[in-house]
Amino acid sequence: MRIDEILSRKRTLSFEVFPPKKQEGEKEKLFAVIDALKALSPDFISVTYGAGGSDSKGTVEIADYIQNRAHITALAHITGGPSTPQTVDAVASSLREKGIENVLCLRGDRPLTYDGEYCKHFAHATDLAAYLAPYGFTLGAACYPEGHTECESLYADLVNMKKKQDAGARFFITQLFYDNSYYYRLVNEARKIGVTVPIIPGIMPLVNPKNIRRIKEMCGSAIPLEFRNMIEIYASRPAVMEEIGYNYAVYQIIDLIAKGAPGIHLYVMNNPRTANAVCGRLERVLHELF
Repeated sequence: MRIDEILSRKRTLSFEVFPPKKQEGEKEKLFAVIDALKALSPDFISVTYGAGGSDSKGTVEIADYIQNRAHITALAHITGGPSTPQTVDAVASSLREKGIENVLCLRGDRPLTYDGEYCKHFAHATDLAAYLAPYGFTLGAACYPEGHTECESLYADLVNMKKKQDAGARFFITQLFYDNSYYYRLVNEARKIGVTVPIIPGIMPLVNPKNIRRIKEMCGSAIPLEFRNMIEIYASRPAVMEEIGYNYAVYQIIDLIAKGAPGIHLYVMNNPRTANAVCGRLERVLHELF
């Protein structure tokens, strides 16, 4: 099923998984994760694309499992920055052969040691979207509630967002965030410049305080003061910290749904326990409002 069609009918619940770095024995574990996520009745599951295209084969194989064995709509990421046209053609052809209809177009983060070769063929997500157009996928794209770290301003990032829609994006999924006001600002400003497609908020429960630095480095997401205070007080008590992280994610989701978000995309880091913990606390909300 095409994700834009699903979104036209209902609010969506979705999860993201990623290919294991070590293929030997790890794929079966990931397939078990997908089976566990299936029990939560997601509308789709996305699978990421490895750095330099290294995991592109894994992406196709996992998307195939999601679509054709777990019978859940699959969203396969393709990252243009490290890829060649030949790599993209091979991945796109394999996805089409397996009946996968949805692709998330990404440029990808530049490596810390940027040598000029990154983005040689696909400098922007819009270039990748244009290249994929003949394949007939339903295309999605990423967006950034707090602005992309490489953009000089939020407005410049919004202009890029509009370009992605013009290039064929039929929905957006946001980078993770912990302050919902940034999402509301993004949606309001995007609508003003003509972005009309659904913007799905991406949520990653923060249950381990050690991840704060990584999150900051990865996307610059701000941690609200009230949440940060709780983290600092209970950082040495893992069980309490988990409860705080899960419940804060639930608070975010309820607030987002109450204010009209078209769905929720959970970054679960290949951990079905995280998905179960959040969705279990939202059982009535999911039943009534999704």
